[in-house]
Amino acid sequence: MTTANVPHEELSWHKSSYSGSDGGNCVEVAHAAGNAHVRDSKVQRGPVLSVVSAPWVAFLTFAAQAQTQPHP
Repeated sequence: MTTANVPHEELSWHKSSYSGSDGGNCVEVAHAAGNAHVRDSKVQRGPVLSVVSAPWVAFLTFAAQAQTQPHP
């Protein structure tokens, strides 16, 4: 994973449907050039974390599975 100077204007950013519209603590994700780019929705011109797509998909799969499994 790396932080990157991504041209914010050229990416199509998406917020989770779970975020609601109250402007809470959210992240936004954009996909381009084989990477997932993640930023703080409140600091849209701030730093961007860029992750190669395969590890990003693995993370999302893990998170979705962990959410459906009972916690000890």
